[in-house]
Amino acid sequence: MFFNIKQHNYQYLQILDTKSFNCGYCGDKVSSNKGYKIGQHNDGSGRQVGGVYICPSCQGPTFFTLNNLQIPGGKVGSKVKYLPDNLSQLYEEARNCVVNDCNTAAVLLSRKMLMHIAVEVGAEEGLKFIEYVNYLSEKGYIPPNGRHWIDHIRKKGNEANHEIVLMSQQHASELLFFIEMLLRFIYEFPNAIQEDPVEV
Repeated sequence: MFFNIKQHNYQYLQILDTKSFNCGYCGDKVSSNKGYKIGQHNDGSGRQVGGVYICPSCQGPTFFTLNNLQIPGGKVGSKVKYLPDNLSQLYEEARNCVVNDCNTAAVLLSRKMLMHIAVEVGAEEGLKFIEYVNYLSEKGYIPPNGRHWIDHIRKKGNEANHEIVLMSQQHASELLFFIEMLLRFIYEFPNAIQEDPVEV
């Protein structure tokens, strides 16, 4: 459905009904009451039934439809520090896929990140996927009791890659959560506290 900008009072910033949401741009949990109203009637009057909210953190616009669908959706996961550039790019790409409801792509990226992580920590290129998973496990890059996380990513990634099946947002968000934990375990936690200098 298309809206006439002037009819729906989009021509100036307004005070709206306060709404809390996860911003799809900066990822912050915010509450906003500023933006552009969609009114109940064609001239923009009447009670508010939707609108464009401005994020108070990053000033990004978030559209809420008449059915309360958020566009772009809330960002899943959090930033992870100390990542190599290629992994940081892949991780943010996967997060953006979930925001834009590209869930099968996010699952495939989660699978792909396992290969990149393995190569980053010393595995040879060109191995079979299961060999990358085994490398991470054998070299201690998977936390205790974490092998089932990796196997879950592998299985869901294989479904998305080899079968005629679409992944849900729940699948994508779940796998991204596991990837985030793995990235923190391998990259962020070891670098969070610098090694103490050796006393002489």
